[in-house]
Amino acid sequence: MRLCIPVTRNEGLASPVCAHFGAAPLFLVVDTESGDCRAIANANQHHAHGMCQPLAVLAGEPMDAIAVGGIGMGALSKLQAAGLRVYLSDQATVEATVATLAAGGLAEVDPARACGHHGEGHGHGHGGRS
Repeated sequence: MRLCIPVTRNEGLASPVCAHFGAAPLFLVVDTESGDCRAIANANQHHAHGMCQPLAVLAGEPMDAIAVGGIGMGALSKLQAAGLRVYLSDQATVEATVATLAAGGLAEVDPARACGHHGEGHGHGHGGRS
């Protein structure tokens, strides 16, 4: 599986998961079988509320799912409309997120759990940072 995870910096599998999908400086696409990682800069990191364009940033990047610490309703709707599964992770690192997904421990994001505004911060240790 190719899993995309928003991260605060690129440290491969040790990369810290970002608290909010749209505000992440980078996305890491991980092949969950081989552990290979590819970092993608988020050119849309600084955007107005509700204007996140995740598919423009990730265009053409093959992936099967996304795991996030938090995500707004607009971005969630766009990703789900594109047929991507979006999981909510409270794990601190990419490696822990991948392991938890493999063990069946990540639930898909339900619209009721989407962030109402930037900085709401869902997930492990994120404390409202965006």
